[in-house]
Amino acid sequence: MDVVVGRTGGDLLSAWIGQVTAPGSLVAPAEGLRFAFYGRVSTADFQERESSRRWQRDVAEDLIDGHGGIVAEFFDVSRSRRQSWRNRPQASALLDAIADPDRGFDAVVVGEYERAFCGNQLLTLVPVFEAHGVQLWLPEVHGRLDLADAAHQALIMLLGAQSRREVLRARWRALRAMQAQTRDERRFLGGRPPYGYRLVDAGPHPNPMHAMWGRRLQRLDPDPVTSPIVRWIFAERLAGRSVAGIAAALNERGVSCPSETEGSRYRHRATAGWATTTVRSMLGNAKYTGRQVWNRQPARYAPPQLPGPFRTQCWVGPDQWVVSVQVAHPPLVSEADFVAVQQLAAGSSAGRGVAHCYQLAGRLRCGRCGRAFESCWSHGRPAYRCRHGQTSARPRHNRTRNLYVREDRIITMLRGLIPECGDDQSGLRLAEHLRQRGIVMLCTEAVCTLAPE
Repeated sequence: MDVVVGRTGGDLLSAWIGQVTAPGSLVAPAEGLRFAFYGRVSTADFQERESSRRWQRDVAEDLIDGHGGIVAEFFDVSRSRRQSWRNRPQASALLDAIADPDRGFDAVVVGEYERAFCGNQLLTLVPVFEAHGVQLWLPEVHGRLDLADAAHQALIMLLGAQSRREVLRARWRALRAMQAQTRDERRFLGGRPPYGYRLVDAGPHPNPMHAMWGRRLQRLDPDPVTSPIVRWIFAERLAGRSVAGIAAALNERGVSCPSETEGSRYRHRATAGWATTTVRSMLGNAKYTGRQVWNRQPARYAPPQLPGPFRTQCWVGPDQWVVSVQVAHPPLVSEADFVAVQQLAAGSSAGRGVAHCYQLAGRLRCGRCGRAFESCWSHGRPAYRCRHGQTSARPRHNRTRNLYVREDRIITMLRGLIPECGDDQSGLRLAEHLRQRGIVMLCTEAVCTLAPE
């Protein structure tokens, strides 16, 4: 009996299937068009990246079967379809490749229109493809897109409107559901628990499918170590002590600040002790009354064609909060005391209602003390400052002057240091470049340099 060495059963079956050609089927020519494949998956947490990439590529390969093969791949992960191609790393790289005369491909193919485009994005990109002689193939038109064809043009406009409607409808439904869950079901919707609370089990998930998967609800419960500190802060404020005085007293007593108590939950905060902003934020948090509160910092989505961040968050006033009808968890302060504190003008900065965007937040370090720069709004423009650890909540041990740097000047410097992002005027791509490579910028009064994080 003959023995075949080096092949498994699956390999033999694949080889046999490859030798069988159905009547009338197309056989790919030895030469043809060279295609670049583009795909996208919205979230890596709720979707399987590889499964999504595979089915999109399968559709693309079926479409170009007999016309050529895929020689390059560009696949974006955790990017919304509403973001412009320039704000998606892989799509932006594809646009740069299209403009390169030595790109190595003749056409671009996608697996599904809604995965690649939204609204009128495609209509704005077609001139780029045409200017560089690159074809675009879509499954919806069964091949190469030709906007000179009235049917193709009408279909693209219809698909763009449908894609945008799908995004808006899904967002509207999700927000309405979260509003009802907060107001009527008193449900904790995730995120970091406020300082003074911890998360405890609240029973099985009400959705039968999620419950079958083992998901359970959580609720807030007073932390035995930190909840007394929250009560003390409110009591001191009601007694007339200033916010800065409360922060200074906590530092003098050696009380650990939130980032020191549980750093994994508060990585966005400095670990140098209590600050006035920390105390002020706690005094304005209505969750300490036992009510579940949502939408204190909603997301804002900018039009994709505009420069700057696509998604931002800003604090809003209490009139836009969603508050549970009933008490959802044990309170740390009474509602009467909370309202009295707000009347002392100690409320959160949410009431200001102004959102400022800082592109380079977290990417700048002080060349003198090594601390991360704080974001600040200076003379009507974004800037960053380092106070070398000195605030009104901590006594000044030296007379070192505060260091200020303007964001527009830092962006100009970075454009010269990072040639591949040299055309970035807003700083968005520059900041993403630094984050992906773990690079920060060390700044002094005289010079700024790049360094590993």
